This record gives sequence, structure tokens and C-alpha cells, in this order.
Amino acid sequence: MQIELLRRLLEDVREKRLSPDDALKRLKTLPYEDIGFAKLDNHRSLRKGFPEVIFGQGKTKDQILRLITELLKGGNDAIVTRIDREVYDYVKKRYVRAVFNEMARMLVVRKKRAAEGGKGLILVVCAGTSDIPVAEEAAFTAEVFGNRVERVYDAGVAGIHRLFDNIDLLRSANVTIAVAGMEGALPSVIGGIVEGPVIAVPTSIGYGASFKGLAALLAMLNSCSSNVAVVNIDNGFSAGCIASIINKRSMGID
Repeated sequence: MQIELLRRLLEDVREKRLSPDDALKRLKTLPYEDIGFAKLDNHRSLRKGFPEVIFGQGKTKDQILRLITELLKGGNDAIVTRIDREVYDYVKKRYVRAVFNEMARMLVVRKKRAAEGGKGLILVVCAGTSDIPVAEEAAFTAEVFGNRVERVYDAGVAGIHRLFDNIDLLRSANVTIAVAGMEGALPSVIGGIVEGPVIAVPTSIGYGASFKGLAALLAMLNSCSSNVAVVNIDNGFSAGCIASIINKRSMGID
């Protein structure tokens, strides 16, 4: 439930347009609604400023569609991660306004226009082209939450001049998300040349000794750049969320 809807509900009770009993019925889905296969956290948008997001991997198309419907009924946007085009095509038949970012493997069905996430810039940088899907998950998440986002892709340390060609953009960002596999050096380099926070995202891209992202994760956790923080392997979504929260709060937006 959105804050605006809750405020309207309380005003309807105050103005006697709605009885307390009817209001109570609507509030019974707080803090969650049990729909059998899932317990939908309708209270999350009130607690955190953004609704529960559906992790699509492992869910059926019908389950995803049902969750989208319930989120929209509660006045929330419906955001789904880790899906393919087949799921999107299925949802699109019901919700023609669904927007799909195939590279990010995410879709969103808007209930209303996105709230302002922050006036500052969130910059997403990835080391190699193979890291783009995770980088796009981070970038699209931040955009869905109303932020201004720019991208610098394929700018890893193997050709460091590609990164330095964007030095002005790097230094103008309020938050930087650095996505890298292999040895995971990119966030440390960026952290050493920018003032703001750097959110490091290790990816599972690399040869055998990368251990599916573990080498990059450990390298990022051991960064000597003190403005670097790290999320889990391939977790672009969390990076986008955290960047949005930082951007919003640093700009004084409630």
C-alpha cells in the first residue's frame, strides 16, 4: 500500500465517506497478504519507500502474473527480476503497459508515474561486455525507482584508458555502481579517483580460477579504497536499490 493511498483512506474515514469497519477490511492486508503460494508484503512500501519486488526465477508464469495483480491492487508498481521474454509475453497479454528490459531480465508494470528517487546522478560502470546483464539489472532498477542513470560499459582495467576517458562523468556521479568479473579490480580503481560511494558488484564471469565470481567478490571485499562497499555475486538489483537509497537521502528527499 502506498503512503498516498493510506492517507486517503484515513481522510475518507475522517470525512465519513468510509466506515471504520470498511477501512479495517482494507487494512487487514497489512502487513502482508497470504495468497497461498506466497505471503505478499504490502507493508514494504510504507516501511522502505518501495514495494516488494518479485524474484521471478523459479516461479511459474501464473504465479508471477498473480503476484503482479496483487501488487497493483495494493497501489504499488509491480517489478519482476530474473525473467525471460516468454514470461514477459505472458504478462503482456494481461498488462499491455508492461515494460521489459531484456538485457536486465526485468519487467515493470506501473501503477502510476515513478516517484522521484534523487536529483543526483547514478553512474553504472562495467568492466566487460559479458558483465552488461548484471550492470543493466542495476541500472534499470535505479531508473525504475526514479533516478537519473548513465552507463559506461566495457571499460575494465585491461584497457584503463577507456575508463579515464570518462573521468569527468565519474567525478560528477553522486553514486557509482562498478560491475566486474574476472579479478574484480574495477571498483578499487574507481574508488581511488572519485569522492562518492562506490557499490561493487562481482559477477560470475571468468575462467576456472575465478570460481564463478568468488575471486572477484574476495578482491572487492579486500579493496584498499575505503569508499567501496560490496553486494553479492551477480546482484545488480541490490546495487540499484542501495544506490537509489543513497541518492535519495543525500539529496534530502523524504
